[in-house]
Amino acid sequence: MHITRRHFVGGAGLAALTVQFPSLALARQDSFIDLAAGPSQQALFQPDGPTSDLWTYNGSAPGPEIRVKRGERVRVRLTNRLDEPTSLHWHGIRIDNAMDGVAGLTQDPIKPGESFDYDFVAPDAGTYWYHAHNKSWNQVARGLYGPLIVDENTPPFDREHDLTLVIDDWRLAGEGTLDVASLGSLMDWSHGGRLGNWLTVNGRAMPVSTLNAGEAYRLRLINASNARIFEIDPNRFGAKVIAYDGQALPEPVQLRYAPMLLGPAQRADLMVVPEAGSDFVIEDLSGDTPFAFAGFEITGAPMSQPNPPSLPPNNLPEPDLVDARTVRVEMTGGAMGNIGRVVYQGEPLEGSDFRDTGQVWAFNGIANLAEAPLYSARRGETIIIETINDTAFAHAMHVHGHHFRVVERSGSEVDDGQPWRDTFLIGPQQTTKIAFVADNPGKWLYHCHMLEHAAGGMNTWFEVS
Repeated sequence: MHITRRHFVGGAGLAALTVQFPSLALARQDSFIDLAAGPSQQALFQPDGPTSDLWTYNGSAPGPEIRVKRGERVRVRLTNRLDEPTSLHWHGIRIDNAMDGVAGLTQDPIKPGESFDYDFVAPDAGTYWYHAHNKSWNQVARGLYGPLIVDENTPPFDREHDLTLVIDDWRLAGEGTLDVASLGSLMDWSHGGRLGNWLTVNGRAMPVSTLNAGEAYRLRLINASNARIFEIDPNRFGAKVIAYDGQALPEPVQLRYAPMLLGPAQRADLMVVPEAGSDFVIEDLSGDTPFAFAGFEITGAPMSQPNPPSLPPNNLPEPDLVDARTVRVEMTGGAMGNIGRVVYQGEPLEGSDFRDTGQVWAFNGIANLAEAPLYSARRGETIIIETINDTAFAHAMHVHGHHFRVVERSGSEVDDGQPWRDTFLIGPQQTTKIAFVADNPGKWLYHCHMLEHAAGGMNTWFEVS
């Protein structure tokens, strides 16, 4: 049987299922919570179907939801039960550099059978996630990721009205199991990345949750895909956007330009107040026809609309554009693109070197991490990164350790007061400028979060002194 997105729409239907995460709450400030990365079996296609050989945290993909309050200390002991090294990145959290989890840059990879203690304070409320950061193209694709939720000190939504939706697209083979054989495909690396043919939310296909009419809910959407960009229109079900990448908007916003693009690693918090009898689905609109991947059944009698809860902003430093320093990053390579002269590990690549090394992308003519940083910033200095996408593909660019604002984007108007992000999308032949205050000391990655693109060369780093 060949599995396609169309097959899913026609055959799966709405399963009466509300998916809940096991929760890893911090019982005491001095205790570590245990997280183990290891192989496990999980059915992806149908609950009673064949199981896939996944790599998971504590036996499930996604891994357990880690939930703390703003300002609390997170202490996680990761044990590696895989047969290859791993590490754990806390995506979007402005934490101490030694805890960022980038193997080869901020820490040594965790060898099989060994453990590493992650210990940091979660300074900002919002929707974040954790995922493997050693051979991410392989380990994340196999299931090594999970949600990290940092609640406000006084959460505006109680737990029953605060739902996390971790969205992933899996590439399944004909029998309905994870297609492991295609991992590392140079075709994926040089094109749009690894795209799947089966969507899950919290590890299940088309889960359905029950909501009460007239009550306000927060839906936390996390795109855990290796490379897929989802197109979602909250206006189709009366939702408003209240946060991007964990950072609250000043007030709930109804999208003027829909659909909303949700790239790999990006998050969006939506607020919905469903009306009685208005069951709805969330759909991906990137294909030929709308593709429903999460359903909601509405119960109860009509109620008066509540005053929408407001989210308190995090204390992020505003960039000073007047005294900012601009750093230029030119992206080249990939299929149908010009890669030009490329240096990898200090040596120029020629002819078959690109195929043999898999380094088919470059930043400023350098594939993957150079020995020297892209730039060095003084602590507190405002940096503008001007990224020029001279390729035929879109990319999801992620800055570690900081949040930024988009200040300029070719082909579109950029209003003042752009939302804070930690990951932005840049289209083919597009130029985008982002600005942030480099206030977090250490060595930080700047890379494409299409994980095959990062593995294939789209990785660089900067340091803050």
